[in-house]
Amino acid sequence: MPPTFHHRPVMADEIVALFANVPPGWVLDATVGGGGHAELLLERWPHLAVLGLDRDESALAAAGERLARFGERVHLFHCRFDRLDEAMEAFSTDSLSGALFDLGVSSPQLDQPERGFSYRNDAPLDMRMDATQTWSAADVVNGYSAADLARILKAYGDERFARRIASAIVAARPIESTARLAEVVVGAIPAPARRTGGHPAKRTFQAIRIEVNGELDVLPTALDAAIARTAPGGRIAVLSYHSGEDRIVKDRLRNAVTGGCTCPPELPCVCDAVQTVRLVRRVPRTPSGAEQADNRRASSARLRVAERIVDTQRRGTIGGGTVS
Repeated sequence: MPPTFHHRPVMADEIVALFANVPPGWVLDATVGGGGHAELLLERWPHLAVLGLDRDESALAAAGERLARFGERVHLFHCRFDRLDEAMEAFSTDSLSGALFDLGVSSPQLDQPERGFSYRNDAPLDMRMDATQTWSAADVVNGYSAADLARILKAYGDERFARRIASAIVAARPIESTARLAEVVVGAIPAPARRTGGHPAKRTFQAIRIEVNGELDVLPTALDAAIARTAPGGRIAVLSYHSGEDRIVKDRLRNAVTGGCTCPPELPCVCDAVQTVRLVRRVPRTPSGAEQADNRRASSARLRVAERIVDTQRRGTIGGGTVS
């Protein structure tokens, strides 16, 4: 496996255990990365095979090498995870035994300076997960209005100084490198606020990356498709790393639990909503303290899990609980 794409799976033991009793067949790894989770699943559960998707061709190449020993138990496909139906059709796969989404940016992407994801290295503004995509961070930083920049910084980065940073970016154009962008962002944030909460540019870089790659735009469609294509008894597990991702995951699981029912919860359902999943756990799991200390990326992870049920039951007739 290329040393430039070493995938360290988050909450690995928990993820492997979740798929112990799913039906035999294909598990979707919607963000296969370097193949870390996929390798563990294949080693532990001989009744499973993995359909791995990724928009990053270097990640797919690394996963291909790492998983080559499993032969026909692995299919890899270059696409964004909202194109699940296309990938399943390509390999004549009718249904899934489960699905895993490990969202966000991977450590190898952050660690390769030339990719332009990190504020810690000087590189051209890029941040594309799919190198074949023409749209990059440079287009966002140098092309968006101050109002649009402030909007994405607030929505995708929870940045409280979004307007100040957006105005500073517009005033400093053209900005051509990650180092220059980080410098502009740091200068726009009041000194007292710069002394807490990690690197001052972290939230801005996160927001621009999400915008460049349309990460949150395609997530609802991808989750709904994975739920629909998973067989009864299969499980859908999602690792998210910031509040925007987790809100979407929570919303789509709630929709699957309630069937989209709009009836008052204290009354019987009269809108014929159909529950398609039950929650395996009502509140999200988080990594152990030891894992968080050992793996910085794991510190913000939240794991939500649902199990597919036979979708012939109206809302409220099968236990599932609310999504917290």
